[in-house]
Amino acid sequence: MQLMNIFLMMDPSGKGSSTSTLFLMGMMILVFWLFMIRPQAKKAKQQKEFINKMQKGDKVVTIAGIHGTIYKVNDDNTLMLEVSPGSYIKIEKSTISLEWSKNQSKGTTTETK
Repeated sequence: MQLMNIFLMMDPSGKGSSTSTLFLMGMMILVFWLFMIRPQAKKAKQQKEFINKMQKGDKVVTIAGIHGTIYKVNDDNTLMLEVSPGSYIKIEKSTISLEWSKNQSKGTTTETK
């Protein structure tokens, strides 16, 4: 019983102190921030940088799974994607998947070796 009271930060009468409750809430918020919010913000920042650095000739994959090569980057946040020789589609820059595009570029570099 004594171990359970220490674990729950309660006194033997069963009432928790307000400072221990605040401490536990603070720890929960810290863990939530470390494992949920910070990684999402980091991933969003990487995606934004990737989209801004795209240029003609880059091989990319959209979130819909369309593979292609960037033919032209437009000023209106769109780009022309060549999906097969002579076949182009106009898509939004935000539809490019960072993870899938990196995986595709890794696959092509290992094939050329």
